[in-house]
Order: sequence, then C-alpha cells, then structure tokens
Amino acid sequence: MISDSDLIALVRAYNPKTNEALIRDAYAYGAKMHEGQTRHSGEPYFTHPVEVAALLTEQRLDDATIVTALLHDTIEDTKASYTEVSQMFGEETAKLVDGVTKLTNLELSSKDNKQAENFRKLLLAMSKDVRVILVKLSDRLHNMRTLDHVPEHKRLRIAEETMDIYAPLAGRMGMQDMREELEELAFRHINPEAFRAVTERLAEFFERNRGVIK
Repeated sequence: MISDSDLIALVRAYNPKTNEALIRDAYAYGAKMHEGQTRHSGEPYFTHPVEVAALLTEQRLDDATIVTALLHDTIEDTKASYTEVSQMFGEETAKLVDGVTKLTNLELSSKDNKQAENFRKLLLAMSKDVRVILVKLSDRLHNMRTLDHVPEHKRLRIAEETMDIYAPLAGRMGMQDMREELEELAFRHINPEAFRAVTERLAEFFERNRGVIK
C-alpha cells in the first residue's frame, strides 16, 4: 500500500504548496476508521481509498479532493460522521465526501440506454461540485481494476453499470483514457469470449504488421 509520505510526494510534485499535515491526518484518520475491514481480495480495505487518491494525483487535483478520496467511504462504511469529518477536515471536504456517498447509494443499474442517459444526467445534477464526480470515477476505475476478486454473481452487474454509465460519463468529461480503460475492463467481464477473441486478433495483427506500424 502507498504510504502517506509517498502519497504526499505525488501531490507535491505538482503542488509544492500542498498542506502535507492535512493529507497526513486524513490518511491516519481513514486508516483508523477502516481498521479491521478487508476487501474481497483479502487486502486491508484502506488500500482502496489510498489507490483512489493516487489516481487523482494523476489529474493534479487539489488537497480537498485528495483528502476526500482518502475519506470517501468513511461516512458510509464506518462510524465516522459528517459532523466529525467537517470538524476535522473542514466543511468543504465533508460536503465532497457526502456527495460521493450519495452517488454510491444510487441504484444505477440499467440496460435501457435512455434510462442510463437519465442516470448520467442525474449524476451530474446531484454533483454540485465536479470533484465529486472525479472522485467517483476514480473509485470506479480502481474497483474495475480489482473486479476479479469480487464474487462472480456481482461482476456482471458492476461491469454493465460501468459500460452503461461510468465510461460514457468519463467520455463526456473529456477523460478519454479513463473511458477506454473502463470500457475495456467492463467488456472483459460482460463478454469474456469476445474479449479474448478480439485481443488475440489484435495481437496477431500487430505482430504481422509490426514493420509497417513502426
């Protein structure tokens, strides 16, 4: 798991004025709140918020967003409260964490494209601050990267939800690299045989045309 010092170094690389103490305190608080919780992989649960925070450093986001990533599951999944988060890390961060919690609690699954579009609009409408969406997208990306550890009966629903809602939403926001990765990860679980056939065919095509491509 990425240490608090390593995470701060990632932030400092693009924001020399980062509030290191704030991030360190959020890291310690999140680790304490999630103590004893594990992910489906067996890893400590707090590895997930830390990875989400690290993903957000790639987008060069501010301290409040990084802290929100570290705390984004505390109000929902631990004994932490909105009031406590607000008192310790400020009202701005508490509102962001609360916004992510509300998005997480939405029932998003839908095979109806029109309905999926309505959900995308709802996501945007609910998020008074775009940083809530950015945290949620990074949260989904890390969850998709580790989807193999989720019980099989849940994977298809999560993958379809990602393909229908989160990948297009990332595209809407101009985050094409994230959209493509979300689509690829979702496709692998929605139709594994087709995914395997396509990737094998592309690998053959690339090998055969290596000289031309170069």
